[in-house]
This record gives sequence, structure tokens and C-alpha cells, in this order.
Amino acid sequence: LTDLNNLLGGLHKSDLLILAGRPAMGKSALATNIGFHIATTTRTGEKAAPVAFFSLEMSAEQLGTRIMSERAQIDSSSIRQGQLTSDDFDRLVEASNSMSTAPFFIDDTPSLSVSQVASRARRLKRTNGLGLIIVDYLQLLMPQLGVRPENRVQEISNISRSLKAIAKELDVPVLALSQLSRAVEQREDKRPNLADLRESGSIEQDADVVLFVYREEYYLSKKEPERDPRESEEQFNVKNETYLARLQAAENKAEIIVGKQRHGPTGTINLHFEKRFTYFSDLTDPSTLPDGY
Repeated sequence: LTDLNNLLGGLHKSDLLILAGRPAMGKSALATNIGFHIATTTRTGEKAAPVAFFSLEMSAEQLGTRIMSERAQIDSSSIRQGQLTSDDFDRLVEASNSMSTAPFFIDDTPSLSVSQVASRARRLKRTNGLGLIIVDYLQLLMPQLGVRPENRVQEISNISRSLKAIAKELDVPVLALSQLSRAVEQREDKRPNLADLRESGSIEQDADVVLFVYREEYYLSKKEPERDPRESEEQFNVKNETYLARLQAAENKAEIIVGKQRHGPTGTINLHFEKRFTYFSDLTDPSTLPDGY
């Protein structure tokens, strides 16, 4: 994800990054792509940085299948059902081997509190080192023991402040996923923005970087044009052709909107998103271009 990396200048120690979006946009997939890349990329003379992935939504098995699908470029349903060709099997073995040696630690304990995340991350840093913490997702974390927030907004604010404190204490970036409310979908333009986070306590203020994932294809695919009784067949055909052209233009594309960056620019990065493998890549990646390019 060179374009995104260039805009962010990499992930910086002690930063809290929020990756927000509506369901089905690809938040978990993008976080997994980033995390596994960090856990398998070595710099000259250095080991790959260990990654702690706290998965409060998916089980470790589900997350592992998703990573294998992405690494082996095999549809995850084929992996789950065991419908594999010999070539698929070879790629799966190779992906499995790379996963088994990567310092990518998944904790799928449900209902973790922020203090439990902190203590487990401290232990991991002591024993293995630590390069990144991922939390999927913030709203599923339990509040601190002994803390009684006045309301849900206050509770979320306490959680985001605590995640920032963990990033500073352990001197590692923390990437926390955040679910956005349905209010986003009441608008004509469904691209999320910072205002959509303002209902969620102090997340926007606590974050050093705020990223949003948006896939227009998802919304267009659910909004096929209907024929108005008053319009002619020709008018409907024109409307339908316009819709199909927009759908084709949006196919396998995602926007990563950098809504906030404390020490850098904001902007939008367009990425290729391969739904079958939940895999994000640069649009300029040769593997995503049609044959003949």
C-alpha cells in the first residue's frame, strides 16, 4: 500500500490511529493487510516487528482463514469448504508456512477491557518485542474496572483516551477500528467524515490519525434503478446505462480517506479491493491490471 504509506509517512510510534467505517467496507480486511505486512517485512539488519491483534469480533480461526485467503489468493469460502485444486493447495501450504513463522499474535478473547489489552500488550512487548497493536473493534472493548461512565459517549471517550495512553506507554502505534453509526447512510453522499465521529465521544480529539474506508460499489450494488411509471423505456434505459457505468467504474475500488493527520496532510487514496480475497492493494499494482497492460 505504497500510496497510503507515502501519505502517512509510515506508522509512527506512540500514535493512535482510528480506522472507521460502516459494516462491509473492509475495515478488518485493511487492518489485517497492514498488520500482516508489518509482521512479515524486515528492514536491513532488523527482524520483522511483532504485531498484537486483539480480535473482539472474529475468532482466531476466522481471522486466520481471512489472512490465508489474502496471502494465497484463494476465496475464503473455498478454504472453509475444502474445495481446492492442487495449485490452490500448494499456495495454501506456502501461505500457511509464512503465517506460522510470522510474529503475528491473535488474541480473540471476548469482552476484553482496555486494562486487559494493556497488560497483555506489555507482556508481549517484554517477551517478544512489539511493533503494532490492532484492536478490532473499539466499541466492543469493555470499560475499565471500577470506572462507571455516565453514558455510552463518556464510556467510548474513556476507551479512546486509554488506547492513546497505551500507545504512549509502550511507544508503539495503536490501530483501533471504529464502527460508524447508520447516520452516514441517510445522506446522498455516504463518504464518511470527521463529523461522523463526533457522536462517539472524544475519538476524534484523542486520535493522531483518522482513516475512513469507503466503497461506493457496495452502495451502488444495493441501489439498482427502478422504472418510474411516468418515464419512457428510452429514458429508463439511459438511466440504467448511467447506473451500470457508475457501478463498473466503482468495481473493486476503495477509497481510504485520511480525515485527520496531526503531523501531516489529509487526502484520499484510491485502492484496489479484491472482495474474494479481502485484499487491498495499490491501484498501480501490476497484478491488479487487466491482461495485456
